[in-house]
Formats: sequence, C-alpha cells, structure tokens
Amino acid sequence: MDKTIDKIVRHADYSEKAIERYLAARVKELGGLCLKYSNAGMVGFPDRVCLFPGGATEWIELKSKGEKPRPIQLVRFKQMDSIGHTVHVCDSKESIDRVLTKYEGGR
Repeated sequence: MDKTIDKIVRHADYSEKAIERYLAARVKELGGLCLKYSNAGMVGFPDRVCLFPGGATEWIELKSKGEKPRPIQLVRFKQMDSIGHTVHVCDSKESIDRVLTKYEGGR
C-alpha cells in the first residue's frame, strides 16, 4: 500500500496539471501574466504564453514528466521558430525554473 501512495504522490508532483500550477505561480511572482493559449481553429500550439514586464514573451508547452510533444506540435513549434518565437517544452518544475531564471531579480 505504501508503494502505491508514494507513486501517487510522485505523480502529483510531476503531472502536467501540477507543473502548470507551478508555472502560473512563478510567472505571477515575477510580475508577469501566464495566459492559457487556445486556438479552436488550429491544433498543436503551446499551452501557455507568458508575458513579462518590459515586453518579453515566453511560449511554454507543458508535459507530464518524460512526455514528448506530438508530431503536430513539433510542426507548429517549427513554424513559430521560423518567425522568431521560441517554444520551451517543460516537464518539471526544474525545467520551468531554467526558463524563468532570466526574469529573476527584475522586479
């Protein structure tokens, strides 16, 4: 029974939902807005767009620990990259921290 509970607790720490909550909280701490992005007409775009003071924007695709983007997402990310927008794929709190490091100390 303890192994099952431990597995559930670990999953809760690494689920996409938990990582999404962490991202939203961190962006808010840094003075930014973390918006859920949805485009009903086109699939495959990143989950979140984060807007920071000074006009900086970060596109974030969230995944559960170890998951990878779907093929259509890779196509969209490449399209975005071709016009100067980088998409960060984050599957952990640590990967989010790496993306947001450059915004720390900016407030």
